[in-house]
Amino acid sequence: MATERVKLEVKEREEIGSRASRRMRREGLVPGVLYGRGKAPHPICVPERELRRALTGDHGLHTILDVVLEGQKTTHASILKEAQQDPIKGRVIHVDLQEVRLDQPIQAQVVVELVGEAEGVKEGGVLSQVVREINVEALPMEVPDRIELDVSGMVIGDTLRLADLAPREGVTYLDDPEETVLANVTMPTRIVEPEVEEGEELPEGAEVPEGEEAPEGAAEGAPDAGGEADTGSEGEPGTSEG
Repeated sequence: MATERVKLEVKEREEIGSRASRRMRREGLVPGVLYGRGKAPHPICVPERELRRALTGDHGLHTILDVVLEGQKTTHASILKEAQQDPIKGRVIHVDLQEVRLDQPIQAQVVVELVGEAEGVKEGGVLSQVVREINVEALPMEVPDRIELDVSGMVIGDTLRLADLAPREGVTYLDDPEETVLANVTMPTRIVEPEVEEGEELPEGAEVPEGEEAPEGAAEGAPDAGGEADTGSEGEPGTSEG
């Protein structure tokens, strides 16, 4: 499916700097930069609601944005180069847009989506997705929003690499086809409880279970708090010579 195109009207930014950017965000605007082909970067701002609408369509971050500067008629076909998000609120606080030519290929990262239920999972195995995004090259209108990987035939011990991914017309995979592991099915990890072998000393503070004897020598020589004190001499307690 070809990438969709969405019109996005932006305004020129006359002020730059962190203070001006904070004021724009309070007004519902997202500051950004439009990078042209061989031109100087152009400071812009765009209404947050319009930006969210443009980037939440079927093709998401790979949508072609037909950027139009306020008061102008020229359309700048662009892609989202980078978006910064607020780590707490999650909303976009800055965007970089890159103008592109629709007849020249670009490089992009595309999500790999696992589909189907692996046979190995039914047998008790664990399916793991090792790589979630791959690098591709394609014309801007041909960059896929996602690439599906069928895992239904995987059994325990199987591994799928980029080389196993079905080719797509007009799309070139840029990562190493053999070294890039996409998914595997392994046996679940077993947690083995340590066993105390006979003759081993118990950890300090551990109690001996009822019916079992304490390690040899553990109780020997221990003073009895309620017993008689050792006089240290051969005479009777309470007496002394001389």
